[in-house]
Amino acid sequence: MKKIKIGILGGSFDPAHKGHLAISEEALRRFNLKSIIWAITNQNPFKQKSASNLEKRMDICKKIIGKNKLIKVKFFEDIINSNRTADLINHLSKNKKYDLFFLMGADNLINFHKWYKWKQIHRKSNVIVFDRHGYKKKCLNSKVYRSLSEKKVTFVEYNKVNISSSQLRKI
Repeated sequence: MKKIKIGILGGSFDPAHKGHLAISEEALRRFNLKSIIWAITNQNPFKQKSASNLEKRMDICKKIIGKNKLIKVKFFEDIINSNRTADLINHLSKNKKYDLFFLMGADNLINFHKWYKWKQIHRKSNVIVFDRHGYKKKCLNSKVYRSLSEKKVTFVEYNKVNISSSQLRKI
């Protein structure tokens, strides 16, 4: 049985921006994904409380995505009773017809070892790491990157959109 390739981009999306869309579109093309789920969290465990409420952030995500029917905005925390990526990956991997691709920025990989059950995320999904301006060397030299199986971790260089949610919040 051929598995359906599904991408997952998680985060608080506070706010969502064209960089999220750019890596999603790049992942769809490069890895022949059937769709991508923007798994929005009410509260990122590593960040302060979001300035905008969940509903507003989901609306902004949908506006950024526009007419792209291959990207879907979803909230899973009420279903899985958790805001942890490992629990989301566990939930989605129960459907054996899916081949999961977890998308993240290079800045996140540097501290990936601090995530709840990070090795489980790596075991149950293909981790796709997108280069972010100024993070490539630190990411590729990180203990985490070197310890992960190269078969299930891919570092992607592409024409980056040099923007981040933290930068946008400061405006």
